[in-house]
Formats: sequence, structure tokens, C-alpha cells
Amino acid sequence: MSTQSSTATMTGAFLPGDGTVDLRGTPRPRAGHGQVVLRTRASGICGSDIHYIYNGHIGEGGARYDDVVAGHEPAGEVVEVGPGCKRLKPGDRVAVYHISGCGQCDECARGYFIGCTSESRAAYGWQRDGGHAPFLLAEENTCVPLPEPLTYVDGAFIACGIGTVYEALSRIALSGADRLLVTGLGPVGAAAAMVARAFGVRTVYGAEVVPERMEWARSLGLFDEVLDSSAEPLDRVLKLTGGTGVEAAVDCSGHPAARSLALKALRVRGRLALVGEGGRMTLDVSDDVLHKQVLISGSWVTSVQGMTRLAELLARQELHPERLVSDRFPLAEAQRAYEAAAGRAAGKVCLVFED
Repeated sequence: MSTQSSTATMTGAFLPGDGTVDLRGTPRPRAGHGQVVLRTRASGICGSDIHYIYNGHIGEGGARYDDVVAGHEPAGEVVEVGPGCKRLKPGDRVAVYHISGCGQCDECARGYFIGCTSESRAAYGWQRDGGHAPFLLAEENTCVPLPEPLTYVDGAFIACGIGTVYEALSRIALSGADRLLVTGLGPVGAAAAMVARAFGVRTVYGAEVVPERMEWARSLGLFDEVLDSSAEPLDRVLKLTGGTGVEAAVDCSGHPAARSLALKALRVRGRLALVGEGGRMTLDVSDDVLHKQVLISGSWVTSVQGMTRLAELLARQELHPERLVSDRFPLAEAQRAYEAAAGRAAGKVCLVFED
């Protein structure tokens, strides 16, 4: 169990569920056994925060919100180490895997705390205090070293954003021999293009329907061409590929039309990764899947080990997810940050903390 200081307090951002942010005092944490306290340096806002918590508390089970400090995408500096910790020391820079599991089940043993079904499973920012406060209590086994030259803002985007597409693209064995189509060009879709480039993919197409996101995606320099999803995008993909279609596709939108485009744009024996949450997918099993012999893979977040490998890969290739952050705010402007994430922001929105 963690302990809390009886006197020291800090300001944290809580989400009442009515489209507002409540900045209020909360005890500053102290490290218990196997735990560390981080000075938060950056904390991202995820689309799931908007959908499940900010606009309304609609989640159940692992998606419920227990009136804790929000923010499940934190990165920071270790300032206190509790008894029983074996890896970390004060001054270490870390990103945080956003779920704390029981540590005993098969999924936890594989590092996929996201899949833990124990009642003790707790997500940062959902069932236990998250990163929207100056200090964060974290389990040591959820902390991933943040290697140089990655920044804290890079680290805040690794677990839930970059890690999600890293896992998905790894599962379909994406390589430099492939051309990739990404449908849905929000922060996660842009992250898919970045990871694909890290894997050696030389041709990446994107498809999006929102003009502001199309413009933002083009500005990143990660896509060879950004297609307008409202203007016969399948015909354009086939033309670009000489009529064959792409070897791989990933849907990051969760929209039925985008998923259909990603599937139909595949060549024979192509591979499709599904990342976008919600919605449905309609397909002709014979024509779209069996006769083309395609592989469809669902993916839901990476593991702690995958997150570690990803951080090393990004550092080695000097790729910075921070490029995908379009809006930054201090904690005092958390309301504006959430309004941006729920509305006008084309890319990632992140809270940043100064000394």
C-alpha cells in the first residue's frame, strides 16, 4: 500500500464528467514498497479520456473512473524510491506504462498489464491517481527507462499512443518490403507512420476526412501522400500501387468506412491491423478475406517489454513523438487543454510541467 503525506498537498486535475476540469488540492504521495514517486514532467491527453471520462463517466469495469487525478500518459523524473525497489534511483528519467496489474496472472507475466482481469488491476488516471499533478506515485514495474535523446514529452506519448501502433504493426510483421496505408490521421495514425518509418517502410499513404487533420498530417513529412477519404480514396490507392493495392494497412479511426477502405486497399495476402476503438466493420468474407487470403489482426496496447523496446528504437533512430504534439498547456490551463483535445486540436495535446 502507498502512503500519503499528512501535511503536504499539491494541485491535481480531476474530471467531473460534464466537460469541465476540476483543479483541486490532493495529498502529495509518498512511496510505499516497490513504488517510486515521480516529479511529473509531461502528461498526455488521450482520446479515451475524452470519450469515457471528460464528456461523461460512461465506462464500467476497467474503464470506470474513480474520481482520481486524471492522466494515463505520464513521464517524469524519479524523486523518491520506496523499499523493495531494485532498478530505479532518484534522478532516473522514465515513462509509465498506464496500467498496474496484479503481477501474477499470465497476461501480467507477459508484460501485458492491460489484459489483467484481477480486481487489483488499476489504470493510472482511471482507478488510481494519474499524471495530471506535479507528483505521481508509480509502481516500479510499470516504469520504463527513458533513454537519451528522448524528451519527457516523447515519453508521455510512448505507452498508449506510439506503443499501441508499435504493437499492432509488429503483429502484422510490417517491414521495409511493404507499402502501408494508414486510415485515420489523428495522433495515433500519425504515430503509425512514424513507427512504420522506423521499421524501414519507404512508402506510407494516409487517408483522412477532416481537412484540418489532413493539412496537419501533410505538414509532418511522414506520408508520401495524404488522401481525402471523401473522394474515392480506393481508386487513388490502386492507381498509386499500379493496381495491386498495398501490402499492409492499419485503421486508427474506428470508423466503418475507414476500416472498409483499409481492407479493400490490400493486395492479395495483405495484412490489416485494427487499432481504432468502437464501431463496427462490415465485410464480404469470401471476396474481401478468403479469396484475397488476407490477415486481419486486432491489437490493444503494447506490453511493458514492448514499450521498452520501442523507447530504445526511437532513441536509436532519433525519432521524436514530440513532433506529433500540436498543443501544450501548463497544469493551470488544464481546462483549455481538454477543450483543445475534445475539439480543435489536430494532433496530440499534452500538459507540461516546469520546475
